[in-house]
Amino acid sequence: MRRAFELARSVLSCAPNPRVGCVIVRDGRRAGEGFHAGAGREHAEIAALAADPDSGAGATVFVTLEPCSHEGRTGPCTRALIEAGVKQLVIAGLDPNPQVSGVGQLEAAGIEVFRFEDFVAEAAELNKGFLLRMNLGRPFVRCKLAMSLDGRTALADGQSKWITGPEARADAQLLRAASCAIVTGVNTILADDPALNVRPDALKGGDRVLAETRLAEAGQPLRVIVDSKLRTPRKAKTLSLPGEVKIFSLWGRDAARFPDSVELISASASQERVDLEFVLNCLATRFECNEILVEAGPILGGALLTAGLIDELVIYMGARLLGSDARPLLEFAGPDSLTQSEALEIVDAGVIGDGLRIVARPAAR
Repeated sequence: MRRAFELARSVLSCAPNPRVGCVIVRDGRRAGEGFHAGAGREHAEIAALAADPDSGAGATVFVTLEPCSHEGRTGPCTRALIEAGVKQLVIAGLDPNPQVSGVGQLEAAGIEVFRFEDFVAEAAELNKGFLLRMNLGRPFVRCKLAMSLDGRTALADGQSKWITGPEARADAQLLRAASCAIVTGVNTILADDPALNVRPDALKGGDRVLAETRLAEAGQPLRVIVDSKLRTPRKAKTLSLPGEVKIFSLWGRDAARFPDSVELISASASQERVDLEFVLNCLATRFECNEILVEAGPILGGALLTAGLIDELVIYMGARLLGSDARPLLEFAGPDSLTQSEALEIVDAGVIGDGLRIVARPAAR
């Protein structure tokens, strides 16, 4: 099963599908293995069986997620396993889609199915965005932030290049490559004119291969701008780059002034601003985004945090001090007391280059 998870993690994203790895064991040896490389490509079980046409007969199959039973762009994995003569199936995670799950079909065909409880949490973590989209209709929201040691993101005049070092910036590129969409606010567009694309040349070794493979399979992630009053300039850098841009706005006019790759989406409002829940629901349901990366300023980041819509914070901390006049990390109304502040759980922390990388999630979730 550990090998199956290694295989599943060998791709950054299979959106809208989950990442899955499979290992076939027969007569005490590994007879085949495979992983799902992307939508429309063969599923992990099919890839593993293809390694040896006779590998399934009497074999035990280890797979990170319950095999599918539906006819989509590829045939059902349950049928392939049954026809191959598999004896046992060991799974880590269950598919939340009742139209897709296939345990019942396999058991009806006489295949023993076991759930490896030790890997249930790992299975949920592997496909947290897919599961959240299936269960709640919204993607997993990861917010990337860069700050100084004293919690500042830019000088008072807006200068911010570069608070963090090249290692942190390369790691952020990998986060982009693993995301279905990169979301920012119009203030960031106006202040920084960011590209918001994946640049594999900023990565090295295996990370670069992963990013290049991801782009070859799915292209650039969607670039999303939250812009209530439609202030995005026509000449904004991100609008001219390969890939699609979605602008969520309350203003529907002047859409023709943007390039054909830009879609203007009329959003519902919340206190005269774009409703952020609407944005997330649209990204999940219409564009089938499993995981998104927010790279925005303190206003949009603070609004998402206040609304309880951030699932994970990835904070890069540069070894600098910017002072009290510099700009804050997030802008939101703070609690009246420490006991009312939201508790975060640090799930990962370490040195990256000459700075720190901290990953934190709301403790209540």
